[in-house]
Parts: sequence; C-alpha cells; structure tokens
Amino acid sequence: MTQFFQFEADFVQSLRCIPMQVRLKLDTCGIKLKLPQWHRLSPEDRQALVELPCTTASEVQAYRELLQRLVLERAGETATNLPVEPNPAWMDIATVPPSVQSSAQQKVGVAITSSQWATLTPEQRFALIKLSRSNHENENFIPALKEFHLV
Repeated sequence: MTQFFQFEADFVQSLRCIPMQVRLKLDTCGIKLKLPQWHRLSPEDRQALVELPCTTASEVQAYRELLQRLVLERAGETATNLPVEPNPAWMDIATVPPSVQSSAQQKVGVAITSSQWATLTPEQRFALIKLSRSNHENENFIPALKEFHLV
C-alpha cells in the first residue's frame, strides 16, 4: 500500500500515530508495537517503516529484524512477538468478520454484504477489522466505511 487512507489524514503528515499500512506490516511480521515505542522512533525510522516492503518471506523477515533492532535501540525495550495468523481474516474475501458486521450495524445501521466485502482491498478489509475491535478507539470506523463506499 503506497497511500494513506483519508481517515488517517489528521496524523499522517507527522506520523504521530501508527498508520494502517504499518499496522498491517506489524501483523504480517508478528510484532506488537506500542504507541510509546513508535514515538521513540525517529521521523526517518517511521518513514522507513512506512516505505519498506513486507510481502515476501524475505521482506517480512527483514522488516521484523529491523523493527526489533529499532525498538531496542530507540526505546531500550524488546519488541513483543505476536503469533502470525496463517489465514488472516483480511485475506478472506468471502466472510465479513462478525466484529465488522456488528460495528456497521450498531454505528450506522447497515449490513455489509459479502459482495461488498469482496470488492475491498486487503488493506481496506484490514483497516475495518482493526477499527471494529472492541478494544480500539474506533472513531475512524464510520469515516472508513464512507471512504470505502460502504455507506
């Protein structure tokens, strides 16, 4: 993903928050990055994490190693490892996750159809899944639905 989502526009210039494209890479490489750790990274570090690819096995490994090194050097902590989902929900074009469906119904009274879900990019599906989690500040869920033409 080379572009930021519109719902992230208020923070992407400064990269004060972790953008969705980096969050996707974190889930892909199995690292949990806390916001205080992100803040300890230099602007150049953050930009590199935005730009570096994390798709092939070798890219995922290189991204993971760089991130672990940066967190250790900049924050003085060891990055937390997370299990990598072998079949992540955002890659499933047939099934709208219950959290997304529930949030869409509760917040705007719509049901997302399987055909709508299938037309979204993996990055868009990832964003909706993350924004619909109960433990997430989901103020951007409705703007994301609008941006993705689901409402």
